[in-house]
Amino acid sequence: MYVISAMFTVLVGPWTALNSAPYAAVVMDARTGKIYHSRNADTRLHPASLTKMMTLYVAFQAIEQSEISLDSYVTVSRNASSEPPSKLWLKTGQKIQLRYLIRAASIKSANDAATAIGEAIAGSEVEFAKRMTRTARAMGMDRTTFKNAHGLTQSGHLSTARDMTILGRHIIYDYPQYYNLFSRRSADAKVRQVNNTNRRFLRAYKGADGIKTGYTRAAGFNLVASAERGGERIIATMFGGSSTPARNARVAQLLDMGFKRAPSSAKLQRPRIPPYERNQNEHKGKTVRLMTAVKRSLRPKIRPFGSGPVPAELLIAAAPKVQIQPDDILAALQSATSGAVVVQLAESTYAPGMARISPRVRPPRLSFVADPVAEQPTESVARRSKSGSRTWAINIGKFNFRHQAERVLLRMALAEMSTLDGADRTVKARATGYDALFTGLTQDSADLACRRLHAQQLSCFMVAPS
Repeated sequence: MYVISAMFTVLVGPWTALNSAPYAAVVMDARTGKIYHSRNADTRLHPASLTKMMTLYVAFQAIEQSEISLDSYVTVSRNASSEPPSKLWLKTGQKIQLRYLIRAASIKSANDAATAIGEAIAGSEVEFAKRMTRTARAMGMDRTTFKNAHGLTQSGHLSTARDMTILGRHIIYDYPQYYNLFSRRSADAKVRQVNNTNRRFLRAYKGADGIKTGYTRAAGFNLVASAERGGERIIATMFGGSSTPARNARVAQLLDMGFKRAPSSAKLQRPRIPPYERNQNEHKGKTVRLMTAVKRSLRPKIRPFGSGPVPAELLIAAAPKVQIQPDDILAALQSATSGAVVVQLAESTYAPGMARISPRVRPPRLSFVADPVAEQPTESVARRSKSGSRTWAINIGKFNFRHQAERVLLRMALAEMSTLDGADRTVKARATGYDALFTGLTQDSADLACRRLHAQQLSCFMVAPS
């Protein structure tokens, strides 16, 4: 009887005291943040490679804030190349684009890629870990402290099941355009094809689409998993599994528990996005002296033009800390008295439906046709390309009315300035409606723009030269 009881414990209780790593678990309704189950949820434990969720979150934040780009080349340091497996086997001095490092860190859980990401953004892994911890605190992860970017065991590098569940929820809702990374079974990481460490669970559990595995001897087998079924989304986190199969089986039970307890419909309550902070060393060594307090700052006035016609210019870059909705720009265009209006925008940081203007960067110039009563041509081009050799285009949809197509083109241009800068915004009249296109692209730039739009769940297909 004793032997049978012991065998039963091994089979169904891999998270019990027989496992050297402590067990902890949390089940959360991702839509509302409500906790349906917790055990040892606030016990500080070794997160292992769950750490890379925060590494990637900070990277997504830096990309969206134009601090770095997916196409930026990263030089691999000796510190990064010497990280133990799992790794991409990068070499010291090697240059590789950030997009491939992100794929390797999220899918293969490569330690050398994670370290290289942190060093590229913050200058050193130590500074990046401090930034990770500050971001965690801003999210409400009060019992988490990061010491590195990869998650290998290090003194003081600790988190909790509750905190990692909070982080998983932020990844899903704060950066949905990147979340699809975590459901890919494999990906091209430039130097080699990499397979997802979580592919067995993704394949076995209905609705599973992420997020991250982790394992070290001190941590055991960890997993933060998310699944969506019929509009319901559940996140389950487990620390301290004894093996991959045992961990996957237990997390499946936790997700099942969540789906049983979750209401069929619930109002989505997105988590509050933590404030963005740049690298703390960006202005290190500079002294700023404030001679006196500024009581009032007046906006500069538009200088008078000569006796000729006065162009209607919206001087956006002159206004500090201004946020402009695309709808506001359209309203300004529609109310303009001149035939054409030039809207001058600084290089922006994109948030959905919004351009945040930074006066520090020399702005590009965007031109729009503003006279609503002027005769509309069959094909209207809102922007001229500087390169006659660009003959590819992308189609982002068909619309019933011309103004709908122009409005969507404007939103896309603001959203993807880095990839669509220099493209023509073109509306083509068809028998069945109006096609919205960006023309004047190379094949590579058209492919990149479509892939970025697809990542945001937006319609796009490439149009070859005719």
